[in-house]
Amino acid sequence: MIDYGRVQKELVDCEKNKDASGVRVNPKSDNLTRLTGTIPGPIGTPYEGGTFQIDITIPEDYPFEPPKMQFSTKVWHPNISSQSGAICLDILKDQWSPALTLKTALVSIQALLSAPEPKDPQDAVVAEQYIKNYQVFVSTARYWTETFAKNSSLAEKCWIDLSQVRKLVEMGFGEAQVRSAIESSGGDENVALEKLCSG
Repeated sequence: MIDYGRVQKELVDCEKNKDASGVRVNPKSDNLTRLTGTIPGPIGTPYEGGTFQIDITIPEDYPFEPPKMQFSTKVWHPNISSQSGAICLDILKDQWSPALTLKTALVSIQALLSAPEPKDPQDAVVAEQYIKNYQVFVSTARYWTETFAKNSSLAEKCWIDLSQVRKLVEMGFGEAQVRSAIESSGGDENVALEKLCSG
């Protein structure tokens, strides 16, 4: 059975310190089983300046079972799925302890943004890029931060599908042009292609 008193206390603790830490947790529903966590991108990383939202589901056995967390803001990182937002982090799995809190979990996720573990990836494509071409990884991560974590209205409307970008680039269009066309067409590949062809 969920310890709602504890969840409520954790929300109050987060609220007290939100300005200093930048970490926030807000309820999505009245029953406190669905929450939204917010973390700022760490300074000195490609995520700097972004605000990242994380969906939190409190399981039945909380705090003896870890909260289920996944990014709702798209992020380019070896340990976070670029497709689903799933997070590969030990404290959200077998290293969870009832002594940990929602805030410590969010701070750990923020630390993960600073120190990726490409040898234990959630997203193999991103991990490979991180290892083989670090500068391209940094540019892509920064671009995703600009696109999805700084401009929330655009982020909600348009999750750029990299396979769409690749397909249109292979047709001979420039990548920046392609990304712009996909964004301005709300992610619709056919509309983006029409825009590119009409110049």
